Amino acid sequence: MPTTPPSPQPGRDPRPEGRQGPDAEGFREKPRKRRRVFLWVFLAIQLLFLVWVITGAASAGGTPEDCGSLDTTTCNEAENFGTALGVGLIIALWAAADVILGITYAVYRLSRRNRRPTRV
Repeated sequence: MPTTPPSPQPGRDPRPEGRQGPDAEGFREKPRKRRRVFLWVFLAIQLLFLVWVITGAASAGGTPEDCGSLDTTTCNEAENFGTALGVGLIIALWAAADVILGITYAVYRLSRRNRRPTRV
């Protein structure tokens, strides 16, 4: 005489959360494909900052007439200093954004980790 497994309590799934196993009909659930949304958002932000740094560094330049009463040497030094200052600020913003994204990702991962079921 075949034995039947004990029936679970109504409304309660006997499998621990997050584990793959046979369901009530004996079929296995398909594992869900992981979507890497955060990774693609992170890479898009990195690309935007990279483009911003490149365009900021390439935008340096002008004509000596733009400097008013400054001589050519002083004008070029001022343009180079302004470019370096601008690119430095963009890189500082980039680093701050990466730190914020890293902390956000860590909090997200901690909230999504598997917890052990509590025993009553």
